[in-house]
Amino acid sequence: MAGKAPLVVPALKRHTATVIVAHGLGDSGAGWLFLAENWRRRSKFEEVSFIFPNAPNIPITLNMGMRMPGWYDIKSLSDLAAREEDEAGINRSKDYFHSLIDAEVAKGIPANRVVIGGFSQGGAMSLLSGVTYKDQLGGIFGLSCYLLLQSKIKGMIPTEAPNQNTPIFMGHGDSDQVVAHKYGQMSADALKALGYKIDFRTYENLVHSADPEEIDHLEAYLNQQIPPLGDGKDGSS
Repeated sequence: MAGKAPLVVPALKRHTATVIVAHGLGDSGAGWLFLAENWRRRSKFEEVSFIFPNAPNIPITLNMGMRMPGWYDIKSLSDLAAREEDEAGINRSKDYFHSLIDAEVAKGIPANRVVIGGFSQGGAMSLLSGVTYKDQLGGIFGLSCYLLLQSKIKGMIPTEAPNQNTPIFMGHGDSDQVVAHKYGQMSADALKALGYKIDFRTYENLVHSADPEEIDHLEAYLNQQIPPLGDGKDGSS
């Protein structure tokens, strides 16, 4: 991946958990810094390091081949099941996100204290990267997104399906003009059919954006999945 280095907001106390947040098409890691800034102001997640990766600039077919930050090429926003997908680009990004998780584990953060999530393209990559990761993660979330490579994903999941018991949070606006709400719902249903535990929330009148109520629900989800351990406790417990 040729994108700029991720932006990192370090933990304020002993680092016991990491949250990786992937941006959408044409955005950057800086576009989601507000999450960490909001929680820092309110003294939330002080043991958490936040990582905001930056996608490389790639040609996007949908946008007349213009180069912009993207985790994979998009040719169409039409029917989710029938669209042609950039499998090579998707797999490159999957491997990159897996490497970010691996790097946190190498620092001593257990995989079950690492959460991966994102918005739109970043959310799509987070769902795919999360369910295909080799170890159980602390959490997986996707906002205003959809499941990639649906016809192939079953064969990409490790045999023991380590994240089948990891609750997955998904949020989607019912007025989304970019990624139709029905595609989010269909993706949640597809993951449920594979045995995953999905909490799919619909937000009324929300377009392709994040919603304050949605962020509150995400905060509650993170509190549940990576609660603070406090001093003197083993991060692997």
